[in-house]
Amino acid sequence: MMKRILGLAFLACVAISAAAAASDPFVGDWKLNPSRSRLTDKMVVESAGGNKYTFDFGGGPETIVVDGTDQPTSLYGGGTLAVGKEGATWKVVRKSGGQTIISAIWSVSADGNTLTDRYTGFNAAGRPYNLLYTYKRTTPGAGFAGTWVSTSEKAVDFVLGIQLRPFQGDGLSIVDPSSQLMGDMDFAAPLVRRLDAHTVEFLRKKAGGELSDFLRLELSPDLKSLTITPHAVAGVEQHVFAFDRG
Repeated sequence: MMKRILGLAFLACVAISAAAAASDPFVGDWKLNPSRSRLTDKMVVESAGGNKYTFDFGGGPETIVVDGTDQPTSLYGGGTLAVGKEGATWKVVRKSGGQTIISAIWSVSADGNTLTDRYTGFNAAGRPYNLLYTYKRTTPGAGFAGTWVSTSEKAVDFVLGIQLRPFQGDGLSIVDPSSQLMGDMDFAAPLVRRLDAHTVEFLRKKAGGELSDFLRLELSPDLKSLTITPHAVAGVEQHVFAFDRG
């Protein structure tokens, strides 16, 4: 479930090697403005026969037995994924290093067309934060199996914010206080373009040249608003994250 952009895990460890200093207009504290943001999410659940299911939360397929046990996965840096049935609901738990980083309770409406996800994330100190997602079914399926696209996301007990800080005098670090992560990720061949004083694009490509990550950061002319646009996901409306300077 690392696909959840509200957690901003993919932003948390990105160091952008572009010309920047303490006076860089990007530097500051930023608070998400939900009314100007577009946070559509997509996940796919497919039956793999018997009690096995394949889950794709945006980072690639993971096939496990739905029996509630922790099962190893190579995605999202490794760790385990567990999905278990609890009455009419499913409980989804992802762990890293033996520690729970994501827990969620899924339920499907009586007509089978709406999935509600009561999602709990944990920051580096182990403190939980809660989100409520609602998804609509977009392909035929039974129960939890199908393609689901979110229609709403609600932060239950926290305000999402990020921080931009200078990085080694000539870069920017994006910090996600909810997870207490910051700093540099060792990208083999990052491609960073500072288009102008108010616009930065960060790209990362796979060995074969295929685009794997993309972020566009753009400041408003008055420097009071920041828009972050990530890589588009097929079949999902383009995400837009709008922040106001804190």
